[in-house]
Amino acid sequence: MAEQEASGLQVLLSTLQTSRDKDVILNILSVLTDLLSLGSGRRIHYVISKGGSEALLQAFAAAARTEPPDHSTLLPLLRLLARVGQRDRKFGLKVQKAEATDIILSLARRNLGHHLHLTHCLWVLRVCASNVTTGTTLGINGAMELLFKVITPYSKRNVRTVRAAIEALAALLKSKSNSRQAVNRGYLGGLLRLYQDWHHNDVSNNYIYIRRGLLLCLKHIANIQLGRETFLGSRGMEILFTSVQDCLSCKNLDPIITTVTQILRKCYPKEPLPVATVRSSYSFPLPGNAKAEPPCEGSERDYESDGEEEAEKDLDNEDVESKEEDYDLEIDVNKLRPRPVFDRPEEELGQYEAMCPELSHNFQELESDSEEEKSLEHGTESLPFMPSHFIPSATSVKHPNYRWRNQSVTEMGPDPGEKDFKVPLQSWTKRDRCRWDQTDEKRDIAEAAQDADYYEEEDPARTHVLALRPLPKDAAWYKKMVYPECEALINPSPGGRLESSGIETQLLEKHQGDIPFHSPRFYIARAKRVKSIPDYRDLSFPDFWGHQPPPYSKPMLERKYGVQRDKVLDDVRRLIQPGDVIGRIVFDLDEPSRSSPGAPGCLTFFSKFESGNLRKAIQVREFEYDLIMNADVNSNQHHQWFYFEVRDMKLAAPYRFNIINCEKFNSQFNYGMQLVMYSVKEALQGRPCWLRAGHDICYYKNHYCCSAAAGEGVRGKFYYTLTFSVKFPHKDDVCYLAYHYPYTYSTMMSHLDILEQNRNPKKVYWRQQTLCQTLGGNLCPLLTITAMPESKKRDDLEQFYNRPYVFLVARVHPGESNASWVMKGTLEFLVSSDPIADLLRKCFIFKIVPMLNPDGVINGNHRCSLSGDDLNRQWLTPSSQLHPTIYHTKGLLYYLRSIGRAPLVFCDYHGHSQKKNVFLYGCSIKETLWQAGCMVDTSVITEDVGYRTLPKILDKVAPAFVMNSCSFLVEKSRESTARVVVWKEMGVLRSYTMESTYCGCSHGLYKGLQLGTQELEETGSKFCLGLLILHLKSLPCSEKVMAQATLLLDLEEEITDRAQRSCSNSSLETDDEPPCVEEIDYSTDSCSDGEEDFSELDQEIQECLSCVEGETEDEGATMGQTCSSKALRGLYTSSQPASNSTALPLCSTALGVYSGFKSSPV
Repeated sequence: MAEQEASGLQVLLSTLQTSRDKDVILNILSVLTDLLSLGSGRRIHYVISKGGSEALLQAFAAAARTEPPDHSTLLPLLRLLARVGQRDRKFGLKVQKAEATDIILSLARRNLGHHLHLTHCLWVLRVCASNVTTGTTLGINGAMELLFKVITPYSKRNVRTVRAAIEALAALLKSKSNSRQAVNRGYLGGLLRLYQDWHHNDVSNNYIYIRRGLLLCLKHIANIQLGRETFLGSRGMEILFTSVQDCLSCKNLDPIITTVTQILRKCYPKEPLPVATVRSSYSFPLPGNAKAEPPCEGSERDYESDGEEEAEKDLDNEDVESKEEDYDLEIDVNKLRPRPVFDRPEEELGQYEAMCPELSHNFQELESDSEEEKSLEHGTESLPFMPSHFIPSATSVKHPNYRWRNQSVTEMGPDPGEKDFKVPLQSWTKRDRCRWDQTDEKRDIAEAAQDADYYEEEDPARTHVLALRPLPKDAAWYKKMVYPECEALINPSPGGRLESSGIETQLLEKHQGDIPFHSPRFYIARAKRVKSIPDYRDLSFPDFWGHQPPPYSKPMLERKYGVQRDKVLDDVRRLIQPGDVIGRIVFDLDEPSRSSPGAPGCLTFFSKFESGNLRKAIQVREFEYDLIMNADVNSNQHHQWFYFEVRDMKLAAPYRFNIINCEKFNSQFNYGMQLVMYSVKEALQGRPCWLRAGHDICYYKNHYCCSAAAGEGVRGKFYYTLTFSVKFPHKDDVCYLAYHYPYTYSTMMSHLDILEQNRNPKKVYWRQQTLCQTLGGNLCPLLTITAMPESKKRDDLEQFYNRPYVFLVARVHPGESNASWVMKGTLEFLVSSDPIADLLRKCFIFKIVPMLNPDGVINGNHRCSLSGDDLNRQWLTPSSQLHPTIYHTKGLLYYLRSIGRAPLVFCDYHGHSQKKNVFLYGCSIKETLWQAGCMVDTSVITEDVGYRTLPKILDKVAPAFVMNSCSFLVEKSRESTARVVVWKEMGVLRSYTMESTYCGCSHGLYKGLQLGTQELEETGSKFCLGLLILHLKSLPCSEKVMAQATLLLDLEEEITDRAQRSCSNSSLETDDEPPCVEEIDYSTDSCSDGEEDFSELDQEIQECLSCVEGETEDEGATMGQTCSSKALRGLYTSSQPASNSTALPLCSTALGVYSGFKSSPV
């Protein structure tokens, strides 16, 4: 049946090409017109697939050559060509092949005095010009001169023809050679004057499409450098900026406003960032002859090339269609297969035996109950002490510029986290209080403080003086909130800091200790031992005081309509109306002497504390500041993470901040994400919270660029602006703003100390060792967590030694602080008294590196280590000197594999800036080949699908997790990541990257909400629950474990089901990134202005057709000159062809064609 239907259409088209009978041709055109006017554009694509474009072009060429031309045939042909051609992506090439370009131009020239005929020609001309190559040919043959004759001078006569001509001209100007030709002939100035005429005279806004068409012409001309320069010289910025002010109050004029905004942004003169060099303010001398090379990650498409002087390219040639993602997929089966090889001599792996003490522990302490009780009473570990081992790293190379780098590895001493670092006893979980009373806690705090003081006296070179930043300077408020005697301590000392014996002591007494797993005293103790490039002397108050998650989740911010264009217009106002621009530098990390902090009415900024990142702040207007982030150390890029202090604000004033050197192509800030803010006054009033904050948030491409000289060879690099407004809750407060919830290295280290003491040593085996030293001389901790054996019996010890491993790592990218919050949730759950955690510890041995890039986190980097390298791209061949944490983590994994103990699961915790939800990336040979379109021989390629089990489990138990967002593809650009290398080289089937959004969720229980630290920590604990279920599904278990698990998981499932029932079921949704309220034009070649909207031209043709039919009927036109629907219905319903019908060849096929369309997808 389908073949008959297709053959019916082909007969119809064939007849159209060969017939010279006018009535036959008109009947065919009538059938096609009616058929293609019904349903969706898919019918037109069906006709195109059967050669419809070629048939129409051939019939058009034949009709146009007749003398005189028969317009009763040409007009319906031109209408069909316009409707079909705009949907045929190869139409321009087909026009050239049919040699129809000259015919169309010639016909248009002959009809300059007949506007109806000319309008039809211009529709087809517009469609032909949508192909750049064809458009260039038309431009060479004089099409632009013809169009300018039609559109100038300004006149409201024949408006339909003028509109068609302007839209055809806009299509022609997509060709850069046509744009250059237009500029050279002075057309740009003419277009500006014409736009002004239409703008001033269109008082009732009846000609929006004409005005927008003229703007599209200007926009395409602005794609070339010559066009932008001429536009600026013609005062185009001032003309468009002034004209658009009249449009802002009318929403119907949005097409005008949007296009003007795009033109103004493109033509804004490019300038370098207001910094001496785009390289980081911090540099670090690398060991040996290694040089820091700025990484270039072109695969992430973070940078654009202006490309205005490049050779002309046919961007619409569809002979080569490929998706970048598919192109990046690895299709070499040999490279996809696991290959168990070592990147180092096997004898070197023996050094990692010391990192697995659990495999040789004799558990003598199990014989002494009194020792255990004593351990519980004093909160100390009763396991035998094993000296901390150190693996030499690049830090042994002396760097005289920094005092701590002169210390050798042995001088650093044992890891303070092993035995001798005491911490206060806190709650087991956030809900259950521990059994030790407050007197014990206070005594432990005092002892730990003494220990910290002892370390300072014993080895002063290892520590340095740290002080809290000055508090709010509202003396009356502070006297009321803290203590009267503290009033004298409010104002900073001449050196700018307060001594620890003053304000910090008073604050520590005030601190209630009600923030779980946090102690300010021990945060200070850990922070004093941190090694940083700027040699930090100040503490950030939020990290010192702590963060308590708020009792509610904040919904994603609804995007204010038109916010982006409003911000861009504000930027343009700076250029053309600079009178109110202050331009005062108020903070400069490079040259502090140039800044003017504390000026009247000016905010004060600061960022020289752990994880801080702010390089420069410039006051633009009274309540507006441009901010510049610092690049990663030894790099000139990766500007995303920010964390800084601001003070001296006014109450309820809407401060606007513009971070002007962002690099990502897009951001979740455009889709509901907010930054986070911490108020010191709020914290001292009992609300120590990082809260989502900011309004009027958007992210867009700006006019700053990186020259080859400043970027040291990086060319064509453009920057983006993140702009947001904040109203601070208090006058003269001290507030902190950050990209995401900060989680510093000192926070992690003090958290580990607290966890070690909080655990129950009878049940929890905990071992904290040092994996290695980092380049900067900081310790990278390695944790081992499992359950203590129930006894020294052989069966119990054998069960202990044979537990499978789970290997977890996090924070390889410093700016992904959400990964640390997820890891925090994992760690707290693993050492908790929860029965599920107890069972999980009995099933697995956990090896955990909670922070793979301590140096990057400490120094405020976003992506790299001190070497300037992205450590998650170094797993193939890591350097022991430049990438010690990766080198030794991989070495430990190699060791486990060499003794037959490769992990059952490997997971690398990350954060994702482009997507919502929490999801996993895994590895699959078959899914990768299928996605790439390769034929997969299942008899040759076999694959265990067990890699999908864990994500499916998490989809059910973790509210923020979405299975539909997961991917198991192996890309070439990711071959050196942890996930892929561990999968290939260690043979770990379940090797994952777990991505957590910075923003919020689009599915499930948290749909429409931004994730906070509580939800991130929950994700970490639910990951543990998923591992337990995976164990029960995948590995043999004892009857005792199975019975216990069944009881516990039934209860857990009941709780989960109840929670899931309380929210709407949205599991069927697959769109991870819903469209924004306002289209966002980032690329200079974007078509987001709606030029490719087929409905516009269709509507224009239909309006013209209705008008023509009305006029014809009034004149008493005959049925043969117009399309008669009555005759057409008779043609459809006739079952027997009439012997005397002139349409005899059509009757037997027309019905078949029509029924064929009905059965085809519409």
